[in-house]
Amino acid sequence: MDKLDQLVQQAEEAFSAAADGAQLEQAKARFFGKSGSLTEQMKALGKLAPEQKREAGAAINRAKVAIEAALEARRESLREAALLAQLAAEALDVTLPGRGSVSGGLHPVSRTLERIESLFRSVGFVVADGPEIETDWHNFTALNTPENHPARSMHDTFYLEGRDDVLLRTHTSPVQNRAMMAHVERYKHLDTMPDIRVIAPGRVYRVDSDATHSPMFHQVEGLWVGENVSFADLKGVIADFLRKFFETEDLQVRFRPSFFPFTEPSAEIDVAFMSGALEGRWLEIAGCGMVHPNVLSLGGIDPERYTGFAFGMGPDRLTMLRYGVNDLRLFFEGDLRFLSQFR
Repeated sequence: MDKLDQLVQQAEEAFSAAADGAQLEQAKARFFGKSGSLTEQMKALGKLAPEQKREAGAAINRAKVAIEAALEARRESLREAALLAQLAAEALDVTLPGRGSVSGGLHPVSRTLERIESLFRSVGFVVADGPEIETDWHNFTALNTPENHPARSMHDTFYLEGRDDVLLRTHTSPVQNRAMMAHVERYKHLDTMPDIRVIAPGRVYRVDSDATHSPMFHQVEGLWVGENVSFADLKGVIADFLRKFFETEDLQVRFRPSFFPFTEPSAEIDVAFMSGALEGRWLEIAGCGMVHPNVLSLGGIDPERYTGFAFGMGPDRLTMLRYGVNDLRLFFEGDLRFLSQFR
């Protein structure tokens, strides 16, 4: 009996000394393995007389129950310790505010495009669209641009490898010709054609990249063709749009003579803010002019009867001015810290 009591005590001490599950299993084998201390005691029962065997067997069974209880207690203790360690390692401060889910918002350039479309719709313009991969004829020839014009240079335009008849459009002006031809086809049964008033917003591409230029950028082309459309109409539409866009009457608009092959006469449009950080500084924001007679003819319109004006502006630059951003590249780098300001 004393020997079995010692065995139970040894088992309790061995189990308590086990630092993890692997060590505990090794300690268990010392008592319950094939050559374990308790196993040897059970094997010795066969050598005893029947009267002694009954008494010794009961004592061994009590020792076995005690050792198994100590083993299970240590297992539970190790499980609790492991759980506490895991909880400590993965602790969360429940007093911190929740992160939640942040709602997205329109890109600032998209917001500007929507604003431009809304303002021109309010004065009778409709939105037209055209392909970004454009034919050479629509992008250049139909806009009175001869084959030797610098805009056809590989340095200014993205061409497709192995093709010289298609390219990534350099402006949304090709929509002019497509809109005119579609309009003429639609109203060819009438003696007098209704006015064409369209704007064409979209992405365009040029080989250019710096703080105020990007290889991919946006442009809004505008076109108004009808009987007796004049440069005065152009000035009135543009000046009214700019004051509404910037939400101020405290704005000067200047039309400076320039040259474009698809308009004659042509002008650059400058604005000057009369207050704020840009006070008194003239900034170029668009080009414009009266549609060249050749462009009208290529669009199927009689230039002797109809006149029109066109303009092209960069909504990216308008976005920079509206929100006070000084580097165009910030809009297209995908930095959420920057873009989240405009949500």
